[in-house]
Amino acid sequence: MADLQGARTVRPKAGVPLHQRPWLRVALPVLLFALALGGWEAFVRIRQIPHYILPAPSLVAVTLWDNLGSLMTSWLFTIKITVGALLLAVLGGVLLAMLFALSRWVELSLFPFAIVLQVTPIVAIAPLILIFVDSTTAALLICAWIVAFFPILSNTVAGLRSADLNLRDLFRLYRASPWQTLRHLLVPSALPYFIAGLKIAGGLSLIGAVVAEFTAGAAGKETGLASRILEASFRTEIPKMFAALVLVSLTGIGIFLVFNLVARLVLGKWHESEAGHDR
Repeated sequence: MADLQGARTVRPKAGVPLHQRPWLRVALPVLLFALALGGWEAFVRIRQIPHYILPAPSLVAVTLWDNLGSLMTSWLFTIKITVGALLLAVLGGVLLAMLFALSRWVELSLFPFAIVLQVTPIVAIAPLILIFVDSTTAALLICAWIVAFFPILSNTVAGLRSADLNLRDLFRLYRASPWQTLRHLLVPSALPYFIAGLKIAGGLSLIGAVVAEFTAGAAGKETGLASRILEASFRTEIPKMFAALVLVSLTGIGIFLVFNLVARLVLGKWHESEAGHDR
C-alpha cells in the first residue's frame, strides 16, 4: 500500500511532457539557430558568394567585433530614443486611459485623435516632424512615441473596462471613493492588459526609433544604428550592414525577454496568462 502511494507521488514528475521542460525551451531554439547559421555559412562558402552580395556569418561576426566601438555608440543612441519613447508612451497612455475610464465624454472627444495617430504611417509624417521640430533628438522621440503610444492606450482602456460588473456594483454599494475603486478594482483588472500592451509597445518603440533614424539619417544628422546601416549601404559595406542589423535584432530580442520576465514576475502568482504557463 505504501509502495502504491509512493508511486502515485512520483508519477506526476515522470509524466511531465517533454515540451514543458525548461531546458528544452532554451536548447531547441538555440540548436535550430545554430543549424541555420551553419547552413548559411556552408551555402556561402560552397557557392563562393562574394561578401558584397551575401557575407558569411563568420565575416559578420568579425566585422561586428572590429567595428564594435562605433556601433556601440550608435546603439546607445538608438537605445536612448527607444527607452525614452517607451516611457513617454507608458506615461501618456496610462494617464489618458484613466481619463477615458473616468469620463465617457473625454473618451468620445479624444479617442479619434489617438486612432489618427495610429493609422498614419510614421514614414509619411516623420519628414514633417523633422522639419517642424528644431531638435533632432526630440523629433525622433516624437516619431517613436507615436508608434508605441496606441497599444498602451488601447490595452489599458480595455483592461479598465474588463472589471467585473458585479464587483463594480459592490464597490458602489459600499460607497467606495473613485480612488479606492481605481486602486483595488480597476488597476488589478487592467494590469494583464497593460503588460500585454507593454510587450507590443516595446518592440514598436524600437521600430519607430529605427524608422525615424532612417528618415533623419538621410541628411547625415543622426548617429543611430539606422544611420550606420545607411552609411554602410552607400559604401557597399554589406558585412557592416549585417553587423548593425544583428545589433538591432539583439536589441529587439532583449526588449522582448525583459518584458516577458516582467510579466512572469508581476502576473505569475495570480493571473492565468502567466500562472498556467508551465502547465
